[in-house]
Amino acid sequence: MTIDTVTLAILKGRLEQIADEMDATLFRSAFNPIIAEAHDASHGIYDATTGETLVQGKSGLPIFVGVMAFAVKAVIDKATTSGGIHDGDVWIFNDPYDGGTHLSDFRLVKPVFRDGKLFCFLASVGHWHDVGGNVPGNYNPAATECFQEGMLIPPVKLYDKGEYRQDVVDILSANSRLPLSLYGDLNGQINALDLGTRRMGELLDDYGAPTVGDCLVELKARAAKLMRAQISALPQGTVSAEDWLDNDGIVDEPLKIALDLTIDGETMVMDFSRSSPACAGPVNISRSTTIAACYVALKHIFGDVPANAGVLEPVEFRIDEASLLSVRAPKPVGGYTETILRLIDVVFQAVAKIAPEPAMACAYGTINALSLAGHRENGKRWVMFSFFGGGHGAHAGGDGLNHGNAPISTATIPPLEILEAAYPVRFTQWALRPDSGGPGEKRGGLGAIYEIELLEKQADVFLFGERGRHAPPGVVGGAAGAMNRFSYEQSDGWHQPPMASKMVGISIDRGQRLKLETPGGGGYGTPFARNPQAVARDVALGIVSPEHAESDYGVALDSEGGVDANRTKTLRSREAAQ
Repeated sequence: MTIDTVTLAILKGRLEQIADEMDATLFRSAFNPIIAEAHDASHGIYDATTGETLVQGKSGLPIFVGVMAFAVKAVIDKATTSGGIHDGDVWIFNDPYDGGTHLSDFRLVKPVFRDGKLFCFLASVGHWHDVGGNVPGNYNPAATECFQEGMLIPPVKLYDKGEYRQDVVDILSANSRLPLSLYGDLNGQINALDLGTRRMGELLDDYGAPTVGDCLVELKARAAKLMRAQISALPQGTVSAEDWLDNDGIVDEPLKIALDLTIDGETMVMDFSRSSPACAGPVNISRSTTIAACYVALKHIFGDVPANAGVLEPVEFRIDEASLLSVRAPKPVGGYTETILRLIDVVFQAVAKIAPEPAMACAYGTINALSLAGHRENGKRWVMFSFFGGGHGAHAGGDGLNHGNAPISTATIPPLEILEAAYPVRFTQWALRPDSGGPGEKRGGLGAIYEIELLEKQADVFLFGERGRHAPPGVVGGAAGAMNRFSYEQSDGWHQPPMASKMVGISIDRGQRLKLETPGGGGYGTPFARNPQAVARDVALGIVSPEHAESDYGVALDSEGGVDANRTKTLRSREAAQ
């Protein structure tokens, strides 16, 4: 059957709306601020046979949508050996090695039947507040096996032919420090899937299963075709890029993420064979997570390609099984966010070497997962977990975004008002970080400064970050952004973690503070090619200091803040002569 263009466009919009409504339902009903405010969740529609991504929501995390294809396939495989898939089933699990990311991310997968036949799967994933393990909030930078990171649940039925499995929920609740939060998030995901099922039923009523099925096939084919065209337009050959993780939280040595990118006609080969082997600490990731991160990176570069499994059809992956990019249980994977951000960085750097125009510099490269936990005066447990923003990389079209969220997502940074209302903390500073954006013809975005004061008697603090020793690189001659810096106050003054970006077991008392100074994004193009008037404007706005205007950009200002043309010419001439 050939589907006409108008019908295809209408169905594409209707299908995307289903995923978007599922996103909105969970965001509005979740108990956990990381889902409700930061939107650390996602929904999508998946193929009935292969589990491949068919449609993704626009409000959730793209990294989830990419990896969920592997999660749905894991359910298909499990069901094949355990009685099959039935109408009314819902599967739940968080296995990070089998279609997952880390243990905090719980997945629900629901089949949709039409006239007794399986039509597709709907899936929901959300970051639960606490799932056990050694560290409240679950980002344990000292973990050496997954059992120290939380409970690991393989694919099991939450609903069996429509019958709710309370015993499964009891097990989950018993393993969380915050069972009420778990209950709210779980039911929000269930409701999102129920809404998606109703909306899919309405769509199939309106157009029929054959027409909607043809639409899904055509959307995937068009994505693959467009991706091949984009790849074939790139220069042929192989380029390489390398970047580094500070350490794994256990051994204080850098870990290499290396990519050899080959363009061969209409195909792309992404070879990560030169990356570091699996490590002791929790910056390992599974193969499925590696592929999903590459999907996100390619969608950043080829933004007009439809977001479905067709994007990866012309892409071949080479990932060594002994690599930190392809681990199995029980290797710890709790800090997967830091590693996938570095994967995106090396893709950006490699593409910049062959196609500067669509390339972009590296973003700040860490979510700075920060957890504070303690007990209120009434004895009730509290756990604050949050992530924080930084500068995005510059690109040919302009400067990088100031204080954005990580490029693995479309999530938002939790507002300080929400965090202060929910937890016994006060933000004494929440500001842009001057001089943190990487210098370039297009400047990198600024990082941020967050200072947090404890209002309760005592709290334990855990940080899982990156970019404390290896700054976010610029591209096409642009300079790196500022590095990450974390400090904490105790009775004898301020301290910094020995491993720069990771630490467990920090204890602070009432009135003591923590400070995060997050990285800026990398610059794009030679800094001395930046328009002097743009530099003067940056200085006037407090984005760049007068000293850095001279040293980084060769721009001198007069007493009124205007460009001193003669001194600027001298500074730039001196640089050109070197």
